[in-house]
Formats: sequence, structure tokens, C-alpha cells
Amino acid sequence: MTTGRIFLARPALALALVLSACGGGPAVTEESSSPGAPSITVYFTDPATDANRGGPDADLAAAIDAARLTVDAAIYDLNLWSLRDALLAAHRRGVRVRLVAESDNLERAEFQELIQAGIPVLGDRREGLMHHKFVVIDGFQVWTGSMNFTLASAYRSNNNLLHIDSTRLAENYAHEFEEMFTDDLFGSSSARADTPHPLVALDGVDIENYFSPDDGVEARIVELINAARQSVYILAFSFTSDPIGAALQLAQARGLEVAGVLDRDQAGNQGGEYLTLLEAGIDLRLDGIPGDMHHKVIILDEETVITGSFNFSRSAEETNDENVLVIHSAVIAARYIEEFVRVMLVAEE
Repeated sequence: MTTGRIFLARPALALALVLSACGGGPAVTEESSSPGAPSITVYFTDPATDANRGGPDADLAAAIDAARLTVDAAIYDLNLWSLRDALLAAHRRGVRVRLVAESDNLERAEFQELIQAGIPVLGDRREGLMHHKFVVIDGFQVWTGSMNFTLASAYRSNNNLLHIDSTRLAENYAHEFEEMFTDDLFGSSSARADTPHPLVALDGVDIENYFSPDDGVEARIVELINAARQSVYILAFSFTSDPIGAALQLAQARGLEVAGVLDRDQAGNQGGEYLTLLEAGIDLRLDGIPGDMHHKVIILDEETVITGSFNFSRSAEETNDENVLVIHSAVIAARYIEEFVRVMLVAEE
């Protein structure tokens, strides 16, 4: 990070990845990064800090500052001046900048400043949420994760942000962006499974990429949990999915180590899985910070990570615009386990 003194949660993870062929299902698209260049960088927020700068947004802002041709961003919410300023500067120097956003948040001053500067911003204009938090830069960089582009999300809550250099994944996210921005299709109106490269092999590791409500994300998560052999760890903001809850109970029943941390304010919601899973003997805790436990993460067998904007809820599966990555890498999983342990240690039983 720009200042280790401010962003202490985890050093940025730089990792070269690339693939093994898998039989059946969609074709795997193989891809290699530039020699010596990291393919994936993972950031975790640090809600213990009192700082308001130097977090994961700093590197995203720097990437936007370095953009040469295009910046397309799907932003649920925005009030980070670092990102506002980077988007404005890119627009002023001739980079094509386009945004889609959740209409409920468009009145924010930061969105309005972008609009007034001439940057096209399209709201979803519907009851469901445009819940993405991704940026595609110059056709090869993807930034995505659970972190909203807000001060509270980047500095007061538990979140993750990934930077991936992959033209194939960038094509996936660009396709999702064009469905919203150009075709004006949001939520169930765009529910067709047409992601260009659902399986990508980037320098040695398989990466699955899904969008909801198009791709049956909930069913794939259940399938992955059912295939786990040793452990399932979960960090969840909103958790009301009965199928995912049932899969965790089955994992517990067949002897796997199942544990997790949920957001305190969300755990008591009607239809939530918290009490049901506790009664099943699963070690579930409530977060111990004033901000949100905003991750949407599942770690399987210490070798696979599910992450993205997708809360484990019916609205995420059926209504909202969401994205998910499944990264099959023990090295990436180890970094998420570090974060899981950190969050677990300050959580309350």
C-alpha cells in the first residue's frame, strides 16, 4: 500500500496464477500474465485504523490515474473523494469514463459532481439493487470485491478488494457492464447465462466467474460446499439463503470443520440463518467492530475462495445485479484464512 503505517491489515498479495484443464462444462480459457507482472492482488480493509486515507481505494485511484483509454465502473455507492477525483481527472484527460450506479444513491454529491462534469452515469431505476462494486480499466484490469466505494466501507468495515490483470475476466465484466449501460438491462431483465469466459485459467489456477441473477450462483455455491472435504469457513454480511445454510449443516454433519462470523446487525433479520446454524452446532460468531462485517466470503478446504458482491440471500440470487469469483488457489486461500482468523479473534461468541 501507499502507506503501510495506515493500511496494516494485510500486505497486498501479488501472485502469478495458470491452469489445469477441466473436463465437461464450459471451456476453460487459458491466459498468461505479462512476464514478471502480478496477476492478482488482494487487499483487506483495516477497521482498526483511525485513518481515512491510504486504504485499498488508494491503489484503485492510482490505477484509474494511470488509465489510458477506458474506465467503466459499476458502483453501488460512492463518497470516497480519492475515487471521485481519479474519475474526474481521467475524464478531463480524455479517457472514456462511464458509470452505472444504484439509483437510490445517485443524489450523493460525489455522483452529482461526476454527472455535472459530463461523465455519463446511468442508474438502475428499479426496486432491486445494482449491487456491483467493480471497475474495468483499459480492457485488462478488473477491480472487484465486497468493498463499496465509501469511507465507511473502506475504513470502518471488514471488506476485501481484488485487482486482477486478465483480458478474459475484463471481457466478462465489460460484457456485464454493457448489458446495463448500453442495453439498459438490470436484474432479472438481463437474466441470461452469456458470460463470455465463465472459466478462466490465469497463470496456473482455475478461476470461475459468475453474475447474478444470470448464472445460478446459489446452486454453484451449494455444489462447492457439498464437495468440500475438510473445512468450510464463512464471513457473511447478510445470510438468509436456506440452501446455503442447509449445505453448511450437511457439511457439519459429515464431520467437516464449519465456522464463521456474521454481521451483528444483520444476523437477527427475519429469515436469517444465524440461529438455525448455531443450533446445528456450527461455531458462528457475531462481528466485534462498530462497522459492518461486510465480506461475502467462503473458504473451502483452505484451497478455494468464493468472494465478490454476492450476499448469501434470495435478493442477491434473484433480484440484484451481483458478481462472484471462485478462485482455486491455496495461496490465495491462505491470505483469506489470515483475514478469517483476524475477524474471528475479535468476534463475540
